[in-house]
Amino acid sequence: MGEPTVILNAAAIQRALTRIAHEIAERNEAGAEVVLVGIPEGGVPLAERLGKILAEIWKHAVPTGSLDVSMHRDDLDRRAAPKIHPTVMPFDVTGKTVVLVDDVLFSGRTTRAALDALNDFGRPKNIQLAVLIDRGHRELPVRADFVGKNVPTAIAEKVRVRLDLPHQPDEVVLEK
Repeated sequence: MGEPTVILNAAAIQRALTRIAHEIAERNEAGAEVVLVGIPEGGVPLAERLGKILAEIWKHAVPTGSLDVSMHRDDLDRRAAPKIHPTVMPFDVTGKTVVLVDDVLFSGRTTRAALDALNDFGRPKNIQLAVLIDRGHRELPVRADFVGKNVPTAIAEKVRVRLDLPHQPDEVVLEK
């Protein structure tokens, strides 16, 4: 495996999140009806960061939660044991615009699992998808509404989003 290539450094991640937040605000004039839901693991810190930026734009707090999708995945039979994350949804999604947030959009299967899991918590008015990286190779008809960066990749390559690690700067790297 070759040396990882940095796709986004900390400053570029912040710029991408600021742009995504402004796009969310532009598309959703009724900011009071928007909630952010991060998909573990990488989507949760991104949702929290987007929530802070949107709070500055809209001048009010934006409800933020996390949604475990592990038991809704279609590959449970291929995994030894799914890693379960807590679901934290301190708000009702019924009638709201839910912005699902994830770090990398690849096959679309995690997003499909998130849509299934979200149904357990109510019926949103609208669901939008925000991702930091869209690397292509979709297996399902899923498209992000808000994208930080499109990164064409080979199927065998890996995109790693590294956030909030001790003694390391935030970055997104491509491993060949």
